[in-house]
Amino acid sequence: MFKKILIANRGEIALRIIRTCKKMGIKTVAVYSEADTNALHVSLANEAVYIGQSPTDQSYLNIDNILAAVRKSGAEAVHPGYGFLSENANFATALRNEGIVLIGPSPEAMTAMGDKIRSKKLAEEARVNTVPGYMGVVKDHKEAAKIAAKIGFPVMIKASAGGGGKGMRIVKNKEEIQQAFSSATNEAKKSFGDDRIFIEKFIEKPRHIEIQVLADTHGNILCFGERECSIQRHRQKVIEEAPSTFLDEKTRQKMFDQSKALVKKVGYVSAGTIEFIVDQKRNFYFLEMNTRLQVEHPVTEMIYGIDLVEQMIRVANGEKLEFKQDKIKPNGWSIECRIYAEDPTRGFLPSVGRISEYKTPSNGGHIRVDDGVYAGGEVSMFYDPMIAKLITWGKDRTEAIKYMQSALGGYYISGISHNISFLEAVMAHPRFALGDISTSFIEEEYPDGFSGAELNEETTKVLLAVGLYIYLKDIYRATTITGQVPGRERQIGNRWIVTVGGQSFSVNNRIRKQGYEIRYEGYLFNITSGWKLGDRLFFGTVDGKDISVRIDHIAGGYMLTHAGATTKVTVRSPRVAELDKFMPKVEDDEEDNILKAPISGRIVEIKVAEGTDVTAGQDLVILEAMKMENVLYAEKDLKVKKIHLKAGDTVQVNQAIIEFEISESSSGQKKQ
Repeated sequence: MFKKILIANRGEIALRIIRTCKKMGIKTVAVYSEADTNALHVSLANEAVYIGQSPTDQSYLNIDNILAAVRKSGAEAVHPGYGFLSENANFATALRNEGIVLIGPSPEAMTAMGDKIRSKKLAEEARVNTVPGYMGVVKDHKEAAKIAAKIGFPVMIKASAGGGGKGMRIVKNKEEIQQAFSSATNEAKKSFGDDRIFIEKFIEKPRHIEIQVLADTHGNILCFGERECSIQRHRQKVIEEAPSTFLDEKTRQKMFDQSKALVKKVGYVSAGTIEFIVDQKRNFYFLEMNTRLQVEHPVTEMIYGIDLVEQMIRVANGEKLEFKQDKIKPNGWSIECRIYAEDPTRGFLPSVGRISEYKTPSNGGHIRVDDGVYAGGEVSMFYDPMIAKLITWGKDRTEAIKYMQSALGGYYISGISHNISFLEAVMAHPRFALGDISTSFIEEEYPDGFSGAELNEETTKVLLAVGLYIYLKDIYRATTITGQVPGRERQIGNRWIVTVGGQSFSVNNRIRKQGYEIRYEGYLFNITSGWKLGDRLFFGTVDGKDISVRIDHIAGGYMLTHAGATTKVTVRSPRVAELDKFMPKVEDDEEDNILKAPISGRIVEIKVAEGTDVTAGQDLVILEAMKMENVLYAEKDLKVKKIHLKAGDTVQVNQAIIEFEISESSSGQKKQ
């Protein structure tokens, strides 16, 4: 067995590999960029080697720097994780030439499957179902338009290299071709160093279902079930589960058979994933093969009780798989939620900055957290916005969802924006509960974007009760202060005006054991909790039902979050509430004639000039952040007054990019 393994990656996957290596008694070597000097994977590995500046092409994508680290450390093998160089055949070849073992497939297999055009042709030869399309390399947007018209809209423009949603654009009509082709090409070039593009038919409302395969050097090929990965935004997965609610046994077996046929055709060795799209009639089509460990591998591990990283290491060491296909049986259900540093209310724009507070739910047999961040650490603009994976297991899907809802409620992050509220909303969505999902789920259910879950009667009751509870805890503490003037001691009433989401309620309360009895508008219920002042998470019961609420203190009250709904809650005495009506209201003074950066990143292109007129919907700026391109466009007809930055400049969130002339008939509000 290997004595030392270098991990050519960062973040949560680096920590994930470190854990397995420690279990196996293998020493680990971390690599790190300037931005990751204080990262967790650096401190938890046995040793660490600096590999360059923060940009990926100078560090994690720099083959020469990684090879130098391998030589310096004396590592016998390299685990690439996912992303970066994990599917780079040149890297695999360079390691082979150095006599270093790659814990993954051969360069030949990477080349065959990493090129989407070639992989589709090989899939067809292996009698694997494929999507209709044009498999040649598309040279420019004009050729793309002709091909798309021949295939029929909608089509998918896709990067030939790579995956993870990078370099992919859905095109619904000919007018969208030019911009989609340009963005996909640029994104593919930056992410994979390969700007080749092909086009295929886009299948509407499909499910994204993948098969986990594992093969050794002795000719054994195993399928560890399927994973449902249909909940996606921007073509990137957000929620995964295993097994799928949609597949029947007949379809599942066909997918197994075709996956094994492709593995055999390619001569694939190690862990890999065959991805399919499945239409509403359970017809399935080969999408791509990921020649690496998948981000969502934990859900497979949870229901099969197998460590896929360990198996990859053993296969790379030449060992024979100990499992037989007929002995591999799933147990229960598992769900994974990806915790992203992003703002769901702003089109899922990435969020960068320092994490001021970070609390994960308690781990146990039902909950697993794979993360790579900590309080005080920084989410960098240079890397992917995923900061953690939250995985739950249950005896069935209903139980797995229940544990996930509880786990999400026990997660607290501050300092950056995150998507936990959105994940809570999806978990509580009736359609998700039924398993009625597709890759268009988010677009269909949140066509105008996500602004928080609905504030229904039940959620209002919970937030009202919690807001009153924490307020009373605070003011009751004031009654215990010593040295109060006799006869002037602080007195606490039992009548309050509680405002939830802008709606005010007249509330009465009585003290009960470990909590309060609350009465308002015909409701009478009890709230109990062991909550202490200062805690950011509230755990308790409302009428015997377990609840969790995230608490953020704001001026005049609290910002509370429960079940995906976030709202302001204030508590006042009736007299104070009456006087509050006479208080002047502060109006927002927005600079609506300035286009500001919605995220930190790098200016790729400014598509307008000073003194020019722009029309509503016209592209203004292309902004790159976390390896994704974002197009900023005009919301109204405007005239450019001044451009503050240029292509190549780094920009911080809310920094001015373009200033517009403003008139009485138009304002300069922009959006992403």
